[in-house]
Amino acid sequence: MTTDTAARDTNLEQARFNMIEQQIRPWEVLDSRVLGLLEVVHREDFAPESLRSLAFADMELPLTQPAVDGQVMLAPRVEARLLQDLAVQPGDRVLEIGTGSGHMAALLGRLANRVVSLEIDEALARSAREHLQKADAGNVDVRAIDAAANGFAACRADAPWDVILLSGSVAEVPADLLELLSPGGRLAAIVGEEPVMRATLVTRTGDSAFHTTQPWDTVAPRLRNFPQPSRFHF
Repeated sequence: MTTDTAARDTNLEQARFNMIEQQIRPWEVLDSRVLGLLEVVHREDFAPESLRSLAFADMELPLTQPAVDGQVMLAPRVEARLLQDLAVQPGDRVLEIGTGSGHMAALLGRLANRVVSLEIDEALARSAREHLQKADAGNVDVRAIDAAANGFAACRADAPWDVILLSGSVAEVPADLLELLSPGGRLAAIVGEEPVMRATLVTRTGDSAFHTTQPWDTVAPRLRNFPQPSRFHF
């Protein structure tokens, strides 16, 4: 290993340490499993080549050039907090909508039995598959498809799901997705309208019963083609 390579690796590890200690822990992410994963599933390996120096910054990273609205890598603290809130277990079957870079799918794959991640943009889906293959995430299946089309038909084939993650924001949580949760299953999403959105965790407690909490605030780009609530009032 050359001196330059060693220095670069040291700088990367210092940046990773700073991300975890200065951004993620202060956001009440204290789960040792999540923190450990952030050390070994390298965020910079999923970032666009031109933006790898910003992979540890407290910001969203655009995944396309020119940037396309909504096609981003979520900020590190947002990914980490969503992952912690979902409390993914080794036997869980996970559905993610909005693969993006594939980083969140890789994290989910380290915790769960199986992950299916749906991405509306074919080019992003291809790139995510390449990243996941390099990360040895063999239990993650990325599919290039519009998850919301035909009443979320693409999400039904392998249902029920123990965990559903919407990796982006929506105006409201679709009831069609809640129906696909197994008993005790959890769905996480960022819900609302700018400038105020809430992280929303919905747990299925019975056949038609759900418990909802909104433990923290943030803002995230919209997932494409999700249904919008009617604004018409008598």
